[in-house]
Amino acid sequence: MKGLRDQVELALQAIVPGDWPVPARLNEAIRYSLDAGGKRLRPILALAAAECVAGDEVAARRAVPFAAAIEMIHTYSLIHDDLPAMDNDDYRRGRLTNHKVFGEAMAILAGDGLLTHAFYVASTASGLGVPAQRVLSFVSELARYAGLPGMVGGQASDMLGEQGITTLDELEYIHLHKTSDLIACSLRAGGHAAEASGEQLAALELFGRNIGLAFQIQDDILDLVGDETKLGKPLKSDEKQGKVTYPYLIGLAESQRRVSELTAEAIVAIREAGLRRTELLEGIADAMMNRDH
Repeated sequence: MKGLRDQVELALQAIVPGDWPVPARLNEAIRYSLDAGGKRLRPILALAAAECVAGDEVAARRAVPFAAAIEMIHTYSLIHDDLPAMDNDDYRRGRLTNHKVFGEAMAILAGDGLLTHAFYVASTASGLGVPAQRVLSFVSELARYAGLPGMVGGQASDMLGEQGITTLDELEYIHLHKTSDLIACSLRAGGHAAEASGEQLAALELFGRNIGLAFQIQDDILDLVGDETKLGKPLKSDEKQGKVTYPYLIGLAESQRRVSELTAEAIVAIREAGLRRTELLEGIADAMMNRDH
């Protein structure tokens, strides 16, 4: 995973062509959030999926523009989520949020820039040998999974239902679209770069959907029983903010069982899809299920 992450970091450093006249302050705001670290889970999954489909690292290198585009969209969503009109957060990953440093207007523009530029970066995959039809398919899917029926729709549902969520179905809908959709898109991105079959793409999507939901449930669990020094926030912060979580609705033990069940289903899906290799994705799924932060 470290090797895949290194590829992602290198690509993110070079997303803007050197001869583009980008205002320095805007570029600084973009780099502030893009370089803030994080797990890089989504782009790593894209590269890992390509490698598992093709059985070698060549396909993973072709998937790098797709992976970078996804991380840019994820970063833009974090910038906008932190704004006063949304979650109104002062800190992200241990340091001041973008709007606290650059002001709300520049933070909004930095998010807009990352979202828009992600599609340009994705289009450059054709120069690395990804067939044009596959690039087009990915761009179309990225707009859908990150857009109205996907991540944006999930965020809207979260805001509209905040403090009013009463059912497990409502909570699951939000998590599936706010979190899982972009993770599923990441898996399909790698599949497209490696020219996966329709059956393989469907299995990768199911894998992403399941581990995305498991990832969110694990977050809810860690808020109750995690290590504050590793989480970077006080325990039971969700409870104190009145947020409805899986443990709140179904209990801690059942939430832990659900994480294991979703992960097991995800692994079965890719094992039965005829991929050249699956151990890399299986290892990532296991690490996500057993993480402590």
